[in-house]
Amino acid sequence: MSAADSPDRVHGHAPGSAAADLELDPVVAELRAARHRWRDAQRRPREAGGRELPSREALAAIVEGLRGALFPMRLGPPDLRPDTEDYYVGHTLDTVLGALQQQVALELRHHARHGGEGPGAPGATLEQQARSTVQAFAQSLPAIRTLLDSDVLAAFEGDPAARSVDEVLLCYPGIRATINHRLAHQLYRQGVPLLARVIAELAHGETGIDIHPGAQIGPGFFIDHGTGVVIGETTVIGERVRIYQNVTLGARSFPSGPDGQLTKGLPRHPIVEDEVVVYAGATVLGRVTIGRGSVIGGNVWLTRSVPPGTHVTQADHQSR
Repeated sequence: MSAADSPDRVHGHAPGSAAADLELDPVVAELRAARHRWRDAQRRPREAGGRELPSREALAAIVEGLRGALFPMRLGPPDLRPDTEDYYVGHTLDTVLGALQQQVALELRHHARHGGEGPGAPGATLEQQARSTVQAFAQSLPAIRTLLDSDVLAAFEGDPAARSVDEVLLCYPGIRATINHRLAHQLYRQGVPLLARVIAELAHGETGIDIHPGAQIGPGFFIDHGTGVVIGETTVIGERVRIYQNVTLGARSFPSGPDGQLTKGLPRHPIVEDEVVVYAGATVLGRVTIGRGSVIGGNVWLTRSVPPGTHVTQADHQSR
């Protein structure tokens, strides 16, 4: 007799557990009925034959491994030595990219089950599509490392409290969120948006910084402090841009189709050109353009484009 068939587990709890005196069978049955109602309404099979969606926990471990592979001597294991760096990076990538391929396959399978087409070559199997997606992602890692170096340097140069680039990489939540974003954005571009969104939300939960993986962000990006920052899906940010806490780069309106459903995918978030600074609490909404070298002051509410070199303060904005 297996452990699952043991009389001690009739009510779904282990012997000696805190719930040993509770009657759980009706709760289990009602939860099963609720699951079946949901799956029927969504036209999903009641028994899908295993896990249907990617795992948040697995992706968290993958991201941690990728952070270590990108910055081995600072975000890798504490006992790592320079002479074993390449071995650690190779071994880590082999492990985490293999795990990532499994997660990509889960998303592609889920997408295909609902009538979508995968990102790979026409006629390729899901496994082939997953492998080619992860191979392309692996090849992008050196470029992602270069982008992140520019972000770390921008943070160090832009914050007088930063004593070293190492402090920035180890301590700054904006850098943590930016690492996740650079990884997530690459996966988003390669046609696995659900994985990308989970990776973005991992950083959101850890730092309070919410960057949609679809946002396009140039090199030298610095989020100072960071809590409460929101950057929408179709935002375009140029080079050497600095933003502070509680900044929102969001949408002003959400157009609907004839059926009343929201029209998705339209450009609806700001374009922020090179060398712009957006101070704490500012809100910029809609497909507006903030011209190169502009400064948006704290707590400004902005729904119009501004030309290059503009300084917008709260008092000036209110008077206009």
